[in-house]
Formats: sequence, structure tokens, C-alpha cells
Amino acid sequence: MSTTANVDHKLAQLKLGRIRQVYADWIAEAERQQLGYAEFLDELLSEELLGRQENQIRRKLKAAGFPFAATLEQFDFTLRPELKRAVMVRFFDSAFVEKANSLLLVGPSGLGKTHLAVALGTKMVQLGYHVRFLTAQQFANAILAAADRAGVERVLQPLLRCDLLILDEFGYLPLAAQVGPAIYELVAGRYERRATVLTSNKSLASWGGVVGDTALMMAITDRLLHHGEVFYLRGSSYRMRGKEVIGAPPPPTAPAS
Repeated sequence: MSTTANVDHKLAQLKLGRIRQVYADWIAEAERQQLGYAEFLDELLSEELLGRQENQIRRKLKAAGFPFAATLEQFDFTLRPELKRAVMVRFFDSAFVEKANSLLLVGPSGLGKTHLAVALGTKMVQLGYHVRFLTAQQFANAILAAADRAGVERVLQPLLRCDLLILDEFGYLPLAAQVGPAIYELVAGRYERRATVLTSNKSLASWGGVVGDTALMMAITDRLLHHGEVFYLRGSSYRMRGKEVIGAPPPPTAPAS
């Protein structure tokens, strides 16, 4: 067996995948720069650490359940003048999670609420936090599918433990009566312990109708807003830009001369 094949085999056994990919290039680089043995070893180990960090982030992003990839840089703030980038960027900091804060994004469909929520969640994964993303309907379906209290606990516990929970599309569909108390348990259990982001197409004043219990919803919003902020998004949908309005009358034609 050649030296290269022998090294490859040993690196595979040791599960040093990143070093296995780059060590040949670093041998050439070490010769070119006349690196010492310690410098060469340090560079290889740094590569392996970087590779493991990247793999860990990929696993956490997959586990978070994001519906798509999104970053803050991709969000067009010029279309949402009511949102200031300098203000929004404050939430993209570890302090948001460490202080167990809340962020509520409210407005019609297609304004970028989910994009901002996913971008925020992605940033927190990159900072090393455990994030979970799910829609309100997914949560409701899981609660309704639980056969007993133990089943409800199995739904709640992972969502109570994660560093950041993103509950998307709250209010898009009415929720069954038994879901409201579960949402209260979720919010109350995370209150002052874990960070939460919630997006909704309904104003806070109409949230009581979503769960069918105004008093319960007031208790939920009280906890969300105590250490949180709410932003209302306005304007036309991203998805409708450049589309003709169905059923709109044709533009008037000029009279013949």
C-alpha cells in the first residue's frame, strides 16, 4: 500500500474527514511556505475543526425544520419602509436568546414575515443555539393527534426546551378549542426562560377569536409582550409583484383620430 493510500486509510478510521480532503493541498502549501511541523499540524487541525463546525450547523439547520433558506441580507427593506434594518438587526444577536425575548411579526400574507423569522432562526443556529420552526397548524395537528396527556407532553417538551421557537402563521386558520390551552402552556413555559418568535396575519386585538377564548389569549399575549416587541408589516405581497390583477378592466384605449 502506498504512503498516500495508507494515510487515507488511517484518516478514514479516525473519522478525520476534512483533513482527508485537504491534507495533500496542505502538504504542497507547507512546502511552498516552508511551514514548520507544528504550523502544518495546526493548520490541519484547524481545517478539521472548521469542517466539524460546518457539519454541526448543517445538522442543526435540518433539525430546525425551516421551510426554506433565508438571510437578513436577502430581505428588501426598501419595500417595507415601516421596518428599519438598524432596528431589526438588534434581534439578530445572541442577547435576544440569552434574555429570553419575544418578537411578533404581524401583517398580511406575502410581506416577508416568515422570511425574517427564518433568517433570524438561521442566524441563531449559526451562533450555536438550538432552534425549532413550525407552523401553528402543525402544532395544532400534533396536539390533536395526541391520545392522552402523555402525548401532549411529548409534543410540548421539545418545544419548551429549544433555545428559540418560531411559531409561524398563527391565525391563518381557526384552531380547535383544545389547542388554545396547549399554546398557553407553550408560551407560559417559555416565558422568561426561552426566546420566541411568532408571525401572524391577524392583529393582536383579534387573536382571541383564533383560539375562541379572549381571556386565554390575553394571558398569552401578555407574556409574549412583557419582554417582546411587535412589528406590523404593510404593503403589497412580494408574490404579487409584477402580476396583473385577475378580473381588472383593460386599460382605456385612445379614441381613433
